[in-house]
Amino acid sequence: MTRRTATPHGRGRETHETSRAQTAGASPGADPDARLAEADGGPGDRSESRSHGESDGGRKRTVLISGASVAGPALAYWLCRHGYRSTVVEVAPALRDGGFAVDFRGAAHLTVLECMGILDEIRRHSTGGGSAMSFIDERGRQLASLPPEFAGGDLEILRSDLARILYHHSLAAAADGHPAPEYLFDDTITSLTPAPDGVHATFARTPSRTFDLVIGADGLHSTVRRLAFGPERDFVSHLGYYVAAWDLPESAGHLAAQAVGYSEPGRIATVGRTPRRSADPGYAGEAFCVFASDEELTHDRRDLPAHKEAIARAYAGAGWRTPELIDTLRAADELYFDSISRVDVPCWSTGRIALLGDAAYGATLGGMGTGSAIIGAYVLAAELAASPDDHSAAFTRYERRLRPYVTQCQEGGRGAGAFFAPTTQEAIDARNAALNDPAARAAMLQQGHDLSTAITLDDHLPAERTLHPTGTAIDLT
Repeated sequence: MTRRTATPHGRGRETHETSRAQTAGASPGADPDARLAEADGGPGDRSESRSHGESDGGRKRTVLISGASVAGPALAYWLCRHGYRSTVVEVAPALRDGGFAVDFRGAAHLTVLECMGILDEIRRHSTGGGSAMSFIDERGRQLASLPPEFAGGDLEILRSDLARILYHHSLAAAADGHPAPEYLFDDTITSLTPAPDGVHATFARTPSRTFDLVIGADGLHSTVRRLAFGPERDFVSHLGYYVAAWDLPESAGHLAAQAVGYSEPGRIATVGRTPRRSADPGYAGEAFCVFASDEELTHDRRDLPAHKEAIARAYAGAGWRTPELIDTLRAADELYFDSISRVDVPCWSTGRIALLGDAAYGATLGGMGTGSAIIGAYVLAAELAASPDDHSAAFTRYERRLRPYVTQCQEGGRGAGAFFAPTTQEAIDARNAALNDPAARAAMLQQGHDLSTAITLDDHLPAERTLHPTGTAIDLT
């Protein structure tokens, strides 16, 4: 079996394997408040004689980024623009497919996309906004309606389309003479060891290397966080719910012709279709389910049959057409299934290693994770460029400037499970009543708007808005 690397000239497709990793030398438990107090309040001195990404000897600084979904390629783009040489390692054999949507909300999200030169491209590939969804009873009668702006934000796009745009855009940034990011698919980091001149990384497939810096942008179940900071249980809190989503097979027929959600205490089953995917071969819609579970399920995260069994148990005896929906799981080749959890890391960096996106401040559902990851990549890269010879100061400013904002976003996601799957009939009725009340709906939307506008980028990075190149169209087919 071959593995693949990706440069501006090509990419391939294989299957992946995982390996047991060993941790090395980190002390992440330092008091973040004390460390934050040591950094100055503004950007460091910028070198006049060399690129931000060059060392004193003129060598391009190297950064290993784990994760090629959203945060990783976004960071690779910005580091490329600043003159750093990035390597992005991704356990999946290729850019991930799958049609579920993510959204951007508020001026801060849109400003960063504009700064990257991809805002128009994302608009061209947008889903057209979220779809209204009806909450129904067992006989299919509407009880309440969830307006489209609740789901779609200001701009909604399929996650797979966003990942491809970011990937291609990061490679295109090298056209101006900057070092092209290197992508290593079908691989994973197995150890990280501090070295005198950087961090020595070993991989499951690629020969080991030493990098100046390492960034974990590898999600809720981050490998970098586990290797350098400690076990997942120390940082990830289960919030009492699980979420599952999968594509419906053609045999589902018109099950998802209308976007509807059927609630019973502690569980909801919803179906719907994304218009942008209507031409996909065999596309019949998507299922999205949330169910309550006080106990964390103990199974391998990659065990698809175990996931399907857990979902089937959770929906046993449910009304409406739920049995028909759960039956479609048998034909699902891919399934998103995870706990609704929150990530809290006391300090986002240790030595030359830092965390970004869900690895540092994730919330599975409702926490504006995609927008926060994009903003985080923007801020982190700018701070590294501002202090090219002092990564510690850069990491400190990055965390201090971003943490208040993302913490508020995380709080917004804390109630997502209870909103979708209230655990009592009284709570279901109360949710439906609120959605039927124009004033209550407006208040909920305003709350989301307030969260999305809780950071003003111009106050932090006033010079960066002039950095982006002209965006170019990207063919995602």
